[in-house]
Amino acid sequence: MPELPEVETMRRGVAAVVGATIVEVERPVCHLKPIAVTPRIDVFRRRVVGRRIEAVDRVGKRVSLRLETGASIVFEPRMTGLVLLAEPPDTEHLRLRLTLDGSEAEQLLFWDRRGLGSVRLAQPEQWSDLYGPGRLGPDALTISLSQLKDRLSQSRRAIKVALLDQRTVAGIGNLYASEILNVAEIHPARPCSRLGQSAWQRLHEAVCLVLEEAIHYEGSTLSDGTYRNALNDPGGYQNHHRVYDRAGQPCRTCGQGIVQRIVQAQRSTFYCPVCQRR
Repeated sequence: MPELPEVETMRRGVAAVVGATIVEVERPVCHLKPIAVTPRIDVFRRRVVGRRIEAVDRVGKRVSLRLETGASIVFEPRMTGLVLLAEPPDTEHLRLRLTLDGSEAEQLLFWDRRGLGSVRLAQPEQWSDLYGPGRLGPDALTISLSQLKDRLSQSRRAIKVALLDQRTVAGIGNLYASEILNVAEIHPARPCSRLGQSAWQRLHEAVCLVLEEAIHYEGSTLSDGTYRNALNDPGGYQNHHRVYDRAGQPCRTCGQGIVQRIVQAQRSTFYCPVCQRR
């Protein structure tokens, strides 16, 4: 967390910075675990101040500001990071502030409660090594059925575990993998190599449906309240989860099974034993 829907919501939420010029970079004093900023902040500042932001992109679970120089400022939220235009939930965990000129947005902030996120200035010649096909698979929002099947069908891994591999498919995390498999009516422990053509078709349709639906509701804000959109408002998709974090409650897909929780690759998985029979 955040996963593709939350990061895509952030990306859309900060789109107003396009056309702005960065006039200052501030790394506020923080007495907590520092985030990684690459290169070091003085070099970072020298390379971005005075540069215009030409586009706001998303790379898997990262927000990227493309500058006129061709370099990109890449924000990786990891567990608790937020990319914001509005004032953050608190100032204690504010990690970076870009002051802007020439757009409706006067600032862009990176806030991170646990300090696991990072900010990197990636030069064009570094892009492929950092975020190219060797590091990230096709984006889950645009992956085709044939790509999905070709990249996973020979694997003996459980389908839930395979979906979390960012080198295979970029953007899906633990929460949405459970939701996607429930919609597709596929047991999360089923090996990829044992899925038939109809299952791959259902899986691809479920990936598209669940991710688009979650983006529509601006992502999921869970019980810890950490995730917020760019204006510091909560998402709404948590109210529509079918199985995630609903162990012991009725499945919202079939209405018959009681959601179960298992552990896969040290992560919680939620599924319905009725509509996701093994």
